Amino acid sequence: MRWLLPAAIVLASVPRAHAARPMITDDARIVDAKACQVESWVKRNEASTEAWTLPACNPTGNLELTLGGARTWLRGDGSALTDHQLQAKTILLPLEPNGLGIGLAVGTLRHPHRVAANGWPGDYYAYVPISKSFADDFWVMHVNVGAFRKRDEERTQGTWGLGNEIRVREELFVIPEIFGSDRGRAFYQAGLRMWIVKDRVQIDATYGNRLVSGTAERWFSVGLRLLSPPMLP
Repeated sequence: MRWLLPAAIVLASVPRAHAARPMITDDARIVDAKACQVESWVKRNEASTEAWTLPACNPTGNLELTLGGARTWLRGDGSALTDHQLQAKTILLPLEPNGLGIGLAVGTLRHPHRVAANGWPGDYYAYVPISKSFADDFWVMHVNVGAFRKRDEERTQGTWGLGNEIRVREELFVIPEIFGSDRGRAFYQAGLRMWIVKDRVQIDATYGNRLVSGTAERWFSVGLRLLSPPMLP
């Protein structure tokens, strides 16, 4: 029972680990060819604190591979949990200014603390991110449609997301979104994303909660994203 609340939040927001931080709704973009990135963040829930690190590289030019995970500390009893994630993402239609972009992502999320179904593959998922640019990228809208398979329950649920990137200044973006599954009320999240060094160092901060809810499922997050120039052979 100790891991039910943080695990539920993780599973409800699976795309979180793949979108450009801190959005959970993914975009139809990947890191530059032969380049890598590291996305890391701390997420404060009402009953736990999560620390995520997700390195990703694009070795071929159109295949972004991500391998990382999270450490979750539960308040009250001092225990900690670990999650591992592996994902591959490709672009089917590149996103251009004022254009449409389409991608495809598949992955697995493993929870070693489970009594059952704790090996590889773990829970697995797939989704299609669709992005549309307006006004020369002043506003970019993202739509996700996918499915998530819970291995130990042998149950599949649909997932969806609708997110927005709105440029306030050249380096600053407002990022509201709503996302969920085909079960239960949806979640929302809003915050700011800012470039400290253009195309290399980015920071963000958000607040999120479930729609029409109290404070039991709300969260706050702060994150750091580092991107490299092309460096792979």
